[in-house]
Amino acid sequence: MVNVMMLIYLRCVLFVIVCNHNIYNVVIGYISKMLGQYVIAFREALEASLIVVIILSYLSRTYRAMLSRYVWIGVYSAIVTSILIGILIFSSYGMLDKDSQLLFEAIAAFTAVVVLSYVVRWMALKRRYIREEVERKIEEVSSSRSIIGLISFSYIIVFREGLETVLFLTPFVITDISTTLVGAILALASSLLFSYTIFIIGIKMNLKTFFYYTSMLLIFIAGGLAGYGVHEFIEYLEVKNISLGWLAEPAYMIDIPMENLLHHKNIIGSILAVMFGYTVKAEWLRLIIHILYLATMLPIIFLTYRRKLP
Repeated sequence: MVNVMMLIYLRCVLFVIVCNHNIYNVVIGYISKMLGQYVIAFREALEASLIVVIILSYLSRTYRAMLSRYVWIGVYSAIVTSILIGILIFSSYGMLDKDSQLLFEAIAAFTAVVVLSYVVRWMALKRRYIREEVERKIEEVSSSRSIIGLISFSYIIVFREGLETVLFLTPFVITDISTTLVGAILALASSLLFSYTIFIIGIKMNLKTFFYYTSMLLIFIAGGLAGYGVHEFIEYLEVKNISLGWLAEPAYMIDIPMENLLHHKNIIGSILAVMFGYTVKAEWLRLIIHILYLATMLPIIFLTYRRKLP
């Protein structure tokens, strides 16, 4: 009887261990898949939230806090508009046939790369003067008591970041909508908390250093998106019986099975895939574009941050 009870106990313990291990793998896998989306959304949401906090704190310092509600109207309207645009883009993708979806994914990835590169460079050039420019504009608008102007300014600021986020996340939404949405929501919450601690509580932080390292990380993510876009474009051309010759042939193939953690669809590999464009198999054109992009953009961003602005 004792042996039977012991056997049942051991089986229960083994079952719990296996279940916990499976849950752990699922959670880690989910987090790894949404890491890139989180970084992109966090950076964009942080830029928007920092500017909104600058506006609100300036209105408070100049004894015009009663105008803050108009700022929030613009903010909420911009968020709703961005979400609607995201829904429209995703719905349009769903209505396409499979061949057109390949082309859509390629175009979405290339668009994200272009806009992301521009935004990172723009922030590197304008980082020192953002606060002064925002406060000057708010002074002009609030002094004239223009409610529409205040709503419009806050709307444009947030909508610009929201639209950029939608464009950046579109390639990720197409492949995995749930992890992208979770990553974006967590990023929004984190950015609001981060902005609050910096400007309201007064915690000191070197924002130049923060934006420098996140900019470099975003460039690596954009490089991966560029490679992904090339891959989808090659697949589209193959469907249309258009050959690119050796450029569409594999440049390398790593013999790693899918159940291996280092496979780009498994836990560790998926993190590297999202953050750096890692894959176990890549065409020559994909590899060339990926390397050329990083070789061009990394030095540009590095030198821009190193340069002393006037």
